[in-house]
Amino acid sequence: MNTDIILETKNLKKYFKVKKKMLHAVDDVNLTIRRGTTLGVVGESGCGKSTLGRTLIRLIKATSGEITFGGVDITSLREKDFGPYRRRMQFIFQDPYASLDPRMTVRDIVAEPLKTHKLCHTREEMTERVLSLLRDVGIPEEFLFRYPHQFSGGQRQRIGIARAIALDPALIVCDEPVSALDVSVQNQILNLLRQLQHERGLSYLFISHDLSVVRFISDRICVMFLGRLCEIGRTAEVYSAPLHPYTRFLINATRFEEKPLLTGELPSPTDPPPGCRFHTRCPYATECCRREVPQLRPVAGRLVACHRAEELHR
Repeated sequence: MNTDIILETKNLKKYFKVKKKMLHAVDDVNLTIRRGTTLGVVGESGCGKSTLGRTLIRLIKATSGEITFGGVDITSLREKDFGPYRRRMQFIFQDPYASLDPRMTVRDIVAEPLKTHKLCHTREEMTERVLSLLRDVGIPEEFLFRYPHQFSGGQRQRIGIARAIALDPALIVCDEPVSALDVSVQNQILNLLRQLQHERGLSYLFISHDLSVVRFISDRICVMFLGRLCEIGRTAEVYSAPLHPYTRFLINATRFEEKPLLTGELPSPTDPPPGCRFHTRCPYATECCRREVPQLRPVAGRLVACHRAEELHR
């Protein structure tokens, strides 16, 4: 067992039935998240990023495949056996207002996971623990009995982060946690997440459609298209020399002096094209791309699912 790896998947799939068809939200995904690091997941809306995050920590059940957490296969554990692992995996939601119960005070919101797992024995101990968590995320203690509507968006996300770290997790899935915030507030939240990671040894799966955000916070990047992985590699390498045509498009789209490469519409996830799912939009597609599904394989120090990766690298 590689103790450097906190979470690993093998051939992970999550399908949904939609009007007698199967929606391939996550399809044959293999990835690893290392302890104390951030794996960023990027792609267009509808590519399966959020479904992947929820499936990894069993908020939704995988269709097939394997999820290993801390060296233990958690894919099919019964809920009572999964309890200790649930505590070690937490989630930060995209909309900080929708994720907080408007009827609860800040104290009760942050205390809820502590109560569920019976980690505090007295009310005083609970309050002190909540105050400590709020201090860690920059919320003044005089706000303890305020309600969510009395806070700004950035403050609400800080409260959501306090709740996520309350149980001292090893892994946190961050599902577009700054997309609803102003740019200046985004930077504050990203710096807070990095600070907490350094202090607590946290591992993150960071989901975003914003490549500049992912570039700032991630050690490694995973690019998704229609439920499948296109490219995985170290952040600096992927940005400096993207190998998959889809990765190139995503990066070029952020550089206003370069024209995007893509044409055509995004294929339907309920009726994906044969072969490489990206071939209908790819300017480099060949007959092989239309017939055969490319598998992730090592190319220039990273993993790429493209039949022409070596050629494009040269």
